[in-house]
Amino acid sequence: MSVLSAGPPMRPVPQGRRHTLPASEFRSLSPEDAVSVFEIEREAFISVSGECPLHLDEVRHFLTLCPELSLGWFEEGRLVAFIIGSLWDQERLTLDALSLHKPHGTTVHIHVLAVHRTFRQQGKGSILMWRYLQYLRCLPYVRRAVLMCEDFLVPFYQKSGFKVHGPSEVTVGPLNFIEMFYAVRGHAFMRRNSGC
Repeated sequence: MSVLSAGPPMRPVPQGRRHTLPASEFRSLSPEDAVSVFEIEREAFISVSGECPLHLDEVRHFLTLCPELSLGWFEEGRLVAFIIGSLWDQERLTLDALSLHKPHGTTVHIHVLAVHRTFRQQGKGSILMWRYLQYLRCLPYVRRAVLMCEDFLVPFYQKSGFKVHGPSEVTVGPLNFIEMFYAVRGHAFMRRNSGC
């Protein structure tokens, strides 16, 4: 009996390289992701408030001007959650902050965080926000992050470290918002020790 036939039967080795998608991946978004982003956003916000923070052309606009201020969470190649931000150069948000990117600003305005409906209530929004804030610490020009949200979302953002700044000057139709901020600290320490 030969040595080869004494062992377990051998399986044929597949020819060529087998491609598999990573189970979970975080990366900046690109304009090519805009439709997927908008579909998730529309479903998430229309059902709750009747308004989308960003329309499709605005999503493309920010993903073209400042893709580095976005973060998408992909599972097996499918977008499941995202954040879109832009730079702002004033202490408080104004109506202009909803559509402008100020390249020399030091504040990141977080326009939207949304999670696909089949992935909600799993902590993905909190995890994504934590990763995003850690990423902002690696950007030497960023001093803080700001956002505006409805009252019921204040506790969610407080758990991520945001503090209430007060009522927002910005209203959208009948909706009023609370403005919140997060101080991005420890730039030099984080860059030196985190591989940024």
